[in-house]
Amino acid sequence: MDQIFNKVGSYWLGQKATKEMSSVGDDINSLQDSIEGGAKWLVNKIKGKMQKPLPELLKEYGLPIGIFPRDATNYEFDEETRKLTVFIPSICEVGYKDSSVLRFSTTVTGYLEKGNLVDVEGMKTKVVIWVKVTSISADGSKLQVTARIKKTMSREAYEVLRDGVSVDKF
Repeated sequence: MDQIFNKVGSYWLGQKATKEMSSVGDDINSLQDSIEGGAKWLVNKIKGKMQKPLPELLKEYGLPIGIFPRDATNYEFDEETRKLTVFIPSICEVGYKDSSVLRFSTTVTGYLEKGNLVDVEGMKTKVVIWVKVTSISADGSKLQVTARIKKTMSREAYEVLRDGVSVDKF
């Protein structure tokens, strides 16, 4: 009888341990995915260099703080090359005060210059059809969005953070 209980107990403990180890593996994979999604700030914090919030970085470079959706909080910025990579949780569209609409992929890249975001990838605007945005320039009260054609809009419309509305495709 003791042998039966030992075998049943060993089997049960083995199954329980396997399930727990699998759960730990899933937790590690989940943690790794969230780290890869723009958690460079943690590395910078460990190095003693804290990353600014995205709106603050945009303001520092003379761009309106509301260009990107409100939930676009994770980003990477290489100060040497000035390459900006913004991570957005899901593909979305943002409508602005001037009735313009921008569509965002889950990753938007570009190069920050004073008053400009150039060589943009991962952003579109609707003219008559959806057109890829190639650059954004701020000049006084105007914001120029270049998407194969230039479209000048009121900068004021982009000064407030707005939520993105999920869409199916970019």
